[in-house]
Amino acid sequence: MLVYFWGFLYGKYVRFWLKWILRLLTQKCELQRVFDGLKAGAQRTLSIGNHGIIVLRNAVHVEEGEVEKCVRDVMKEKKIAQKDTGFKTNLHVSLLQISGYKKLYLDVESLRKVPYDSDNEEHEEQLIELWNLLMPHENLKARITKQWCDIGFQGDDPKTDFRGMGLLGLVNLVYFSKHYTNEARQILSRSNHPKLGYSYAIVGINLTEMAYSLLKNGALKSHLYNMISGWPRMEHFHQFYCYLVYEFDKFWFEEEPESIMHFNQYREKFHEKIKRLLLHCDVILTLQN
Repeated sequence: MLVYFWGFLYGKYVRFWLKWILRLLTQKCELQRVFDGLKAGAQRTLSIGNHGIIVLRNAVHVEEGEVEKCVRDVMKEKKIAQKDTGFKTNLHVSLLQISGYKKLYLDVESLRKVPYDSDNEEHEEQLIELWNLLMPHENLKARITKQWCDIGFQGDDPKTDFRGMGLLGLVNLVYFSKHYTNEARQILSRSNHPKLGYSYAIVGINLTEMAYSLLKNGALKSHLYNMISGWPRMEHFHQFYCYLVYEFDKFWFEEEPESIMHFNQYREKFHEKIKRLLLHCDVILTLQN
Protein backbone atom coordinates (compact mmCIF):
# COMPACT_ATOMS: atom_id res chain seq x y z
CA MET A 1 0.00 0.00 0.00
CA LEU A 2 2.82 2.37 0.92
CA VAL A 3 4.66 1.58 -2.33
CA TYR A 4 1.52 2.27 -4.36
CA PHE A 5 0.95 5.56 -2.52
CA TRP A 6 4.55 6.66 -3.12
CA GLY A 7 4.30 5.74 -6.80
CA PHE A 8 1.13 7.81 -7.13
CA LEU A 9 2.66 10.72 -5.22
CA TYR A 10 5.86 10.64 -7.28
CA GLY A 11 4.08 10.44 -10.62
CA LYS A 12 1.54 13.12 -9.73
CA TYR A 13 3.65 15.69 -7.90
CA VAL A 14 7.26 14.87 -7.01
CA ARG A 15 8.49 14.12 -10.54
CA PHE A 16 7.12 17.40 -11.88
CA TRP A 17 8.80 19.51 -9.22
CA LEU A 18 12.02 17.50 -9.42
CA LYS A 19 12.21 18.13 -13.15
CA TRP A 20 11.44 21.80 -12.59
CA ILE A 21 14.24 22.15 -10.00
CA LEU A 22 16.74 20.32 -12.24
CA ARG A 23 15.87 22.55 -15.18
CA LEU A 24 16.32 25.61 -12.98
CA LEU A 25 19.71 24.40 -11.78
CA THR A 26 21.09 23.10 -15.09
CA GLN A 27 19.25 25.38 -17.53
CA LYS A 28 18.47 22.22 -19.51
CA CYS A 29 15.29 20.20 -20.04
CA GLU A 30 15.10 16.49 -19.25
CA LEU A 31 15.73 15.47 -22.88
CA GLN A 32 18.90 17.60 -23.00
CA ARG A 33 20.16 16.12 -19.76
CA VAL A 34 19.49 12.58 -20.96
CA PHE A 35 21.29 13.22 -24.26
CA ASP A 36 24.28 14.70 -22.44
CA GLY A 37 24.66 11.56 -20.33
CA LEU A 38 24.35 8.95 -23.06
CA LYS A 39 26.70 7.64 -25.70
CA ALA A 40 25.88 8.41 -29.34
CA GLY A 41 24.11 5.63 -31.18
CA ALA A 42 21.59 3.16 -29.77
CA GLN A 43 21.87 4.37 -26.16
CA ARG A 44 20.89 7.91 -27.09
CA THR A 45 18.35 7.15 -29.81
CA LEU A 46 16.49 4.44 -27.89
CA SER A 47 16.12 6.82 -24.94
CA ILE A 48 13.81 9.04 -27.01
CA GLY A 49 11.03 6.49 -26.61
CA ASN A 50 10.83 7.37 -22.91
CA HIS A 51 9.72 10.94 -23.60
CA GLY A 52 6.04 11.58 -24.31
CA ILE A 53 6.56 14.41 -26.77
CA ILE A 54 4.02 14.25 -29.60
CA VAL A 55 6.40 15.56 -32.27
CA LEU A 56 8.90 12.87 -31.28
CA ARG A 57 6.27 10.15 -31.71
CA ASN A 58 5.31 11.62 -35.08
CA ALA A 59 8.94 11.55 -36.25
CA VAL A 60 8.70 7.85 -37.19
CA HIS A 61 6.31 8.77 -39.99
CA VAL A 62 8.26 11.59 -41.66
CA GLU A 63 10.48 11.51 -44.72
CA GLU A 64 14.20 12.20 -44.55
CA GLY A 65 13.81 15.82 -45.67
CA GLU A 66 11.22 16.53 -42.97
CA VAL A 67 13.37 15.58 -39.99
CA GLU A 68 14.88 19.06 -39.70
CA LYS A 69 11.42 20.52 -39.11
CA CYS A 70 10.77 17.89 -36.42
CA VAL A 71 13.96 18.96 -34.68
CA ARG A 72 12.88 22.61 -34.71
CA ASP A 73 9.41 21.67 -33.41
CA VAL A 74 10.88 19.67 -30.51
CA MET A 75 13.23 22.47 -29.54
CA LYS A 76 10.40 24.97 -29.70
CA GLU A 77 8.07 22.81 -27.61
CA LYS A 78 10.76 22.15 -24.98
CA LYS A 79 11.95 25.78 -25.03
CA ILE A 80 15.47 24.83 -26.06
CA ALA A 81 17.56 27.64 -27.58
CA GLN A 82 18.29 27.12 -31.28
CA LYS A 83 21.90 28.10 -30.55
CA ASP A 84 22.39 24.76 -28.72
CA THR A 85 23.90 23.25 -31.86
CA GLY A 86 25.25 20.17 -30.07
CA PHE A 87 21.81 19.06 -28.93
CA LYS A 88 20.30 20.03 -32.27
CA THR A 89 22.79 17.86 -34.17
CA ASN A 90 22.37 14.91 -31.83
CA LEU A 91 18.57 15.07 -31.97
CA HIS A 92 18.69 15.33 -35.77
CA VAL A 93 20.81 12.16 -35.99
CA SER A 94 18.51 10.27 -33.61
CA LEU A 95 15.34 11.28 -35.44
CA LEU A 96 16.93 10.30 -38.76
CA GLN A 97 17.67 6.87 -37.29
CA ILE A 98 14.14 6.43 -35.93
CA SER A 99 12.28 7.51 -39.06
CA GLY A 100 14.83 5.77 -41.30
CA TYR A 101 14.34 2.45 -39.51
CA LYS A 102 10.61 2.60 -40.18
CA LYS A 103 11.19 3.47 -43.84
CA LEU A 104 13.77 0.69 -44.21
CA TYR A 105 11.28 -1.86 -42.93
CA LEU A 106 8.68 -0.64 -45.43
CA ASP A 107 11.22 -0.88 -48.28
CA VAL A 108 12.28 -4.39 -47.27
CA GLU A 109 8.66 -5.47 -46.90
CA SER A 110 7.83 -4.03 -50.31
CA LEU A 111 10.64 -6.03 -51.94
CA ARG A 112 9.60 -9.17 -50.08
CA LYS A 113 6.09 -8.88 -51.47
CA VAL A 114 7.33 -8.87 -55.07
CA PRO A 115 6.98 -12.46 -56.36
CA TYR A 116 9.71 -13.83 -58.58
CA ASP A 117 8.45 -13.58 -62.16
CA SER A 118 10.23 -15.63 -64.81
CA ASP A 119 8.66 -13.40 -67.45
CA ASN A 120 10.34 -10.34 -65.91
CA GLU A 121 13.62 -9.69 -67.68
CA GLU A 122 15.20 -7.95 -64.67
CA HIS A 123 14.36 -10.86 -62.38
CA GLU A 124 15.83 -13.33 -64.82
CA GLU A 125 18.98 -11.25 -65.24
CA GLN A 126 19.55 -11.24 -61.47
CA LEU A 127 19.11 -15.00 -61.30
CA ILE A 128 21.63 -15.56 -64.11
CA GLU A 129 23.99 -13.07 -62.43
CA LEU A 130 23.84 -15.17 -59.26
CA TRP A 131 24.87 -18.25 -61.21
CA ASN A 132 27.73 -16.44 -62.97
CA LEU A 133 29.05 -15.02 -59.70
CA LEU A 134 29.08 -18.39 -57.98
CA MET A 135 29.95 -20.64 -60.93
CA PRO A 136 32.13 -18.50 -63.24
CA HIS A 137 33.74 -21.49 -64.97
CA GLU A 138 30.58 -23.39 -65.75
CA ASN A 139 27.90 -22.27 -68.20
CA LEU A 140 24.22 -23.00 -67.70
CA LYS A 141 23.04 -25.51 -70.29
CA ALA A 142 19.48 -24.18 -70.08
CA ARG A 143 17.33 -21.84 -68.01
CA ILE A 144 15.52 -24.81 -66.49
CA THR A 145 18.13 -27.38 -65.52
CA LYS A 146 19.26 -29.62 -62.68
CA GLN A 147 22.42 -27.50 -62.58
CA TRP A 148 20.64 -25.13 -60.21
CA CYS A 149 20.96 -27.79 -57.54
CA ASP A 150 24.73 -27.24 -57.71
CA ILE A 151 24.28 -23.89 -55.93
CA GLY A 152 21.70 -25.18 -53.51
CA PHE A 153 18.28 -24.78 -55.10
CA GLN A 154 15.78 -27.58 -54.65
CA GLY A 155 14.84 -28.30 -58.24
CA ASP A 156 15.48 -27.42 -61.84
CA ASP A 157 13.69 -24.03 -61.65
CA PRO A 158 14.76 -21.72 -58.78
CA LYS A 159 11.69 -19.51 -59.07
CA THR A 160 9.70 -21.94 -56.89
CA ASP A 161 12.16 -21.47 -54.01
CA PHE A 162 11.55 -17.71 -53.76
CA ARG A 163 7.87 -18.01 -52.78
CA GLY A 164 8.33 -17.19 -49.09
CA MET A 165 10.66 -14.19 -49.36
CA GLY A 166 9.88 -13.09 -52.90
CA LEU A 167 12.46 -11.03 -54.74
CA LEU A 168 14.13 -10.10 -51.44
CA GLY A 169 15.62 -13.59 -51.20
CA LEU A 170 17.23 -13.30 -54.63
CA VAL A 171 18.48 -9.76 -54.07
CA ASN A 172 20.16 -10.84 -50.83
CA LEU A 173 21.87 -13.80 -52.49
CA VAL A 174 23.13 -11.65 -55.35
CA TYR A 175 24.33 -8.89 -52.99
CA PHE A 176 26.43 -11.30 -50.93
CA SER A 177 27.84 -12.98 -54.05
CA LYS A 178 28.68 -9.64 -55.66
CA HIS A 179 30.21 -7.83 -52.68
CA TYR A 180 31.85 -10.82 -51.00
CA THR A 181 32.50 -13.03 -54.00
CA ASN A 182 35.41 -15.00 -52.55
CA GLU A 183 33.56 -15.66 -49.31
CA ALA A 184 30.41 -16.68 -51.18
CA ARG A 185 32.31 -19.19 -53.34
CA GLN A 186 34.13 -20.59 -50.31
CA ILE A 187 30.87 -21.06 -48.42
CA LEU A 188 29.25 -22.66 -51.48
CA SER A 189 32.19 -25.07 -51.66
CA ARG A 190 31.88 -25.87 -47.93
CA SER A 191 28.15 -26.44 -48.33
CA ASN A 192 28.98 -29.41 -50.58
CA HIS A 193 30.75 -31.20 -47.72
CA PRO A 194 29.93 -34.94 -47.92
CA LYS A 195 28.81 -35.14 -44.27
CA LEU A 196 28.02 -31.58 -43.12
CA GLY A 197 26.76 -30.19 -46.41
CA TYR A 198 23.60 -28.10 -46.80
CA SER A 199 21.66 -26.45 -49.64
CA TYR A 200 23.45 -23.12 -50.06
CA ALA A 201 20.71 -21.14 -51.83
CA ILE A 202 17.86 -22.56 -49.73
CA VAL A 203 19.70 -21.75 -46.51
CA GLY A 204 20.47 -18.29 -47.89
CA ILE A 205 16.77 -17.63 -48.46
CA ASN A 206 16.03 -18.97 -44.97
CA LEU A 207 18.51 -16.46 -43.55
CA THR A 208 16.75 -13.71 -45.49
CA GLU A 209 13.62 -14.61 -43.50
CA MET A 210 15.66 -14.40 -40.29
CA ALA A 211 17.03 -10.96 -41.13
CA TYR A 212 13.57 -9.79 -42.18
CA SER A 213 11.91 -10.97 -38.96
CA LEU A 214 14.60 -9.32 -36.81
CA LEU A 215 14.07 -6.05 -38.66
CA LYS A 216 10.29 -6.34 -38.37
CA ASN A 217 10.22 -6.91 -34.61
CA GLY A 218 12.69 -4.09 -33.92
CA ALA A 219 15.60 -6.29 -32.86
CA LEU A 220 17.93 -4.61 -35.37
CA LYS A 221 17.50 -1.13 -33.90
CA SER A 222 20.59 -1.16 -31.68
CA HIS A 223 22.75 -2.62 -34.46
CA LEU A 224 21.60 -0.08 -37.06
CA TYR A 225 21.64 2.90 -34.69
CA ASN A 226 25.25 2.11 -33.76
CA MET A 227 26.27 1.39 -37.34
CA ILE A 228 24.73 4.42 -39.07
CA SER A 229 24.81 8.00 -37.83
CA GLY A 230 21.75 8.84 -39.84
CA TRP A 231 19.18 7.27 -42.16
CA PRO A 232 19.47 3.44 -42.44
CA ARG A 233 19.13 2.22 -46.03
CA MET A 234 18.58 -1.04 -47.90
CA GLU A 235 22.33 -1.55 -48.25
CA HIS A 236 22.65 -1.75 -44.46
CA PHE A 237 20.02 -4.50 -44.34
CA HIS A 238 21.94 -6.40 -47.03
CA GLN A 239 25.13 -5.99 -45.01
CA PHE A 240 23.48 -7.55 -41.97
CA TYR A 241 22.29 -10.42 -44.16
CA CYS A 242 25.87 -11.01 -45.31
CA TYR A 243 26.93 -11.23 -41.68
CA LEU A 244 24.27 -13.88 -41.05
CA VAL A 245 25.34 -16.01 -44.03
CA TYR A 246 29.00 -15.92 -43.07
CA GLU A 247 28.38 -16.57 -39.37
CA PHE A 248 25.81 -19.32 -39.96
CA ASP A 249 28.27 -21.27 -42.08
CA LYS A 250 30.86 -21.09 -39.28
CA PHE A 251 28.23 -22.00 -36.70
CA TRP A 252 27.02 -25.00 -38.72
CA PHE A 253 30.47 -26.54 -39.06
CA GLU A 254 31.36 -25.83 -35.44
CA GLU A 255 28.18 -27.57 -34.26
CA GLU A 256 28.68 -30.56 -36.60
CA PRO A 257 25.01 -31.63 -36.89
CA GLU A 258 24.36 -35.30 -37.48
CA SER A 259 22.50 -34.52 -40.71
CA ILE A 260 20.65 -31.82 -42.62
CA MET A 261 17.46 -33.29 -41.13
CA HIS A 262 18.31 -31.38 -37.94
CA PHE A 263 18.51 -28.05 -39.78
CA ASN A 264 15.52 -26.41 -38.07
CA GLN A 265 16.92 -27.22 -34.64
CA TYR A 266 20.30 -25.64 -35.39
CA ARG A 267 18.74 -22.79 -37.29
CA GLU A 268 16.75 -21.87 -34.19
CA LYS A 269 19.84 -22.21 -31.99
CA PHE A 270 21.70 -19.81 -34.30
CA HIS A 271 18.70 -17.47 -34.28
CA GLU A 272 18.75 -17.35 -30.48
CA LYS A 273 22.48 -16.63 -30.52
CA ILE A 274 21.96 -13.65 -32.84
CA LYS A 275 19.05 -12.33 -30.77
CA ARG A 276 21.22 -12.43 -27.64
CA LEU A 277 23.96 -10.47 -29.40
CA LEU A 278 21.44 -7.87 -30.55
CA LEU A 279 20.34 -7.24 -26.97
CA HIS A 280 23.65 -5.48 -26.24
CA CYS A 281 23.24 -1.74 -26.57
CA ASP A 282 26.69 -1.31 -28.17
CA VAL A 283 26.24 -4.11 -30.73
CA ILE A 284 27.39 -3.82 -34.34
CA LEU A 285 27.19 -7.01 -36.40
CA THR A 286 29.04 -6.67 -39.68
CA LEU A 287 31.13 -9.02 -41.77
CA GLN A 288 34.17 -6.78 -41.22
CA ASN A 289 33.99 -7.53 -37.50
